[in-house]
Amino acid sequence: MLKLRFTDQLGQTILLSRHPKKIISLVPSITYMLFTLGLDNEVAGITRFCKLPAHWKKQKTIIGGTKDIKFDRIADLKPDIILANKEENTKEVVAELQKIAPVYVSDVKKLEDNSMLITDLGKILNRERAAQKRIQEIHKANTIYNQFNFPPRKTAYFIWKNPWMTVGGDTFINHMLQTAGFNNVFADKFRYPQVDLQQLQDINPEVILLSSEPYPFKVKEQKYLQTLFPKACVLLVEGEPFTWFGTFPLQAFDYFQSLQKQIALCTQEKKN
Repeated sequence: MLKLRFTDQLGQTILLSRHPKKIISLVPSITYMLFTLGLDNEVAGITRFCKLPAHWKKQKTIIGGTKDIKFDRIADLKPDIILANKEENTKEVVAELQKIAPVYVSDVKKLEDNSMLITDLGKILNRERAAQKRIQEIHKANTIYNQFNFPPRKTAYFIWKNPWMTVGGDTFINHMLQTAGFNNVFADKFRYPQVDLQQLQDINPEVILLSSEPYPFKVKEQKYLQTLFPKACVLLVEGEPFTWFGTFPLQAFDYFQSLQKQIALCTQEKKN
């Protein structure tokens, strides 16, 4: 039988007898990418966190969350391939999934990695032309955005509270912050470090961004931090433009432009 040979972003070899006709996605941003690549009929199962496209929640089998996967549901679907992520899914989970079907594990820290992911899945899922079109569109949107030359403001980006947690320099969020024109004050840290707010006061950031995910920051946290950092612009932001890879970055640049304009107004008000 003919074998198609591919390599995922961890360097693992994947052998397939055909282009997959039944796909399981364990990653919300990849689920959205599969939709944009026109794979409606091929996607059989998604997680409960896969919120886009919204109508897939009713049409696809929900196989649990990214951490509490229902292996029996996946096995019952008899998938041709399972799409996982290094950060979202543990080695133990991936090993268990590999007993069911071939597993492609993504590992995206930069837009360059993201282009490789889109290219890989385009080839694996027989959507090469659509994949390359999306890559070109993202590159064009990035190029246009760079022409605005927004000033690189000192920024802290929070993803959690109790304890307060931010993002280090080895994350996709940090890369997207840089891409959007923000200077992450914790870029010298790794992964998702805990932050002492007194320490942050010493750093004196110009901008504090409170993400909508994974912790859903609300106005009360915004007001609390604004009292601690009266000179900073403290804003609630959508998490997806900073965290979702795949084809979602195509939407991110319009959001970044709007956010930068909001920060410019905030900064001007604080000077007056």
